[in-house]
Amino acid sequence: MASRAPTAEDHKALRDLRASRRYFATFRQILDHLPRVAADMRARNQLSEPEIEILATYLTQLGHTFHALSMKYLLVGRDTGRPVPPLTLDTQDSGFPVFNELLIMANDAQQAATHLDNMPGAETLKRQMVDQIVAERDIPTRLQFALAQRLYYQELARGELFWAQNDPRAIELYGRGNTGTRSRLLIHWAVYDSQVNLPTIYLMELEDSGRTPLLRDTRRWPEVQAHLMGQALGGLKLLTIAKGFDDSFDDLHPKSLRRLHLGPLYAHGYTRQSGPLHEVLSEAAASVDQNWALAWTDEILQSERVIEERAGWFGTVEREVFALDPFSGRGADIGATRMDRSIILPERPYQVLAEKSPPGFAQVTKYVVGTAGRVLRY
Repeated sequence: MASRAPTAEDHKALRDLRASRRYFATFRQILDHLPRVAADMRARNQLSEPEIEILATYLTQLGHTFHALSMKYLLVGRDTGRPVPPLTLDTQDSGFPVFNELLIMANDAQQAATHLDNMPGAETLKRQMVDQIVAERDIPTRLQFALAQRLYYQELARGELFWAQNDPRAIELYGRGNTGTRSRLLIHWAVYDSQVNLPTIYLMELEDSGRTPLLRDTRRWPEVQAHLMGQALGGLKLLTIAKGFDDSFDDLHPKSLRRLHLGPLYAHGYTRQSGPLHEVLSEAAASVDQNWALAWTDEILQSERVIEERAGWFGTVEREVFALDPFSGRGADIGATRMDRSIILPERPYQVLAEKSPPGFAQVTKYVVGTAGRVLRY
């Protein structure tokens, strides 16, 4: 993960039409491969079935978000009769659109219905484009822009997008039953981290010993949602988040907390990161659609035991003791039980990476996209 927040100098506006379309095509290609990576992680028991379903939902939403943005910027750089601001990327650290792009999109979504009511329908615009081409032998750029904007607002109105904040939701893994056992839930939420311009997904598994089941508790559940969203910062260690939650809710017991940072994206010609991957892509000299790499980090914190602490004069409360990475003394530094790093990239960049074998990549899991979209793990 990047250690500093991106600055304005790290941002780049994609003003060229072809560059903008290639960027979105590259992202669409990468997102199409990620479900195969998730399936491999499930087969190796690195993700549970509920976690896979949650991750797949967020990836789908992220795909819808990028599709909407691709419609918004479909004709950037063309004379459309009105200024079309370009997409702004964080080229130095993340390779993703800057946080402000998602804020603008959220504002547009609130007004999507009004815009659609005042726009001609898609079929009407297509007929007008054909008429202009046939009658005037002219490229209907302004009509193309109007259609692209309509498709943009249609995507926003449909919903199911990855927003700057995606509020906590939960699924019940098992209920209390008749034996008085505690229910167990899997809570998940996600943010587009403004500090590093990356989508970040959180998963927390917990036990509920409260009188009213959490999802039906009109007091606790909103408090839990607000608390978790307030702690969804990439700069906070998982240990800090989990202990803060454990201390704030005496009848909720976090057993594991997971955070997945999706990114950064390295794309030759678009991003300007330094380091081994930048050098690998430069030497690979592959075509634009085959000269990229997407990294992600999976942080995991697990409870290893429970202790009791005094509460008040006569009471006690349970507190979780979390396991930290015992190797190299790094557990306290990373604030997690373990941290796994992975990368997905096409064959040619992988060959260069394997030949160079830069330090620090031996423990990184590599997913290589081969012919016909086959993904192999190394």
